[in-house]
Amino acid sequence: MSFIFFSLPDCTRAAEQLKNNPRHKSYLEQVSLRQLEKLFSFLRGYLSGQSLAETMEQIRRETTIDPEEDLNKLDDKELAKRKSIMDELFEKNQKKKDDPNFVYDIEVEFPQDDQLQSCGWDTESADEF
Repeated sequence: MSFIFFSLPDCTRAAEQLKNNPRHKSYLEQVSLRQLEKLFSFLRGYLSGQSLAETMEQIRRETTIDPEEDLNKLDDKELAKRKSIMDELFEKNQKKKDDPNFVYDIEVEFPQDDQLQSCGWDTESADEF
């Protein structure tokens, strides 16, 4: 395999090309695409002269979601990346039937009307409309 993939700025595309290559497919079946992306990110950081700590911090920023970030301002590519991260986190935290802590039917008691806290948006009168 040539070293042309190191020049690719998009580690996702490089990881997909490696994983889907028929020559390497049998070796990489059990390796997730996300792991290969991280590997390419480490290689890109190393080749660009970054320290390991800098590369790890950059990868952490790229693979976590900032709860204060306005996702409406992102372009389609960045939004798809954030959604992928959220999907992966959901899958990781999802409880399945085979999990030891799985409970099929969870019942939750909600507070009665007199114990509810009011919200500002629903306190306006109907006359204002």
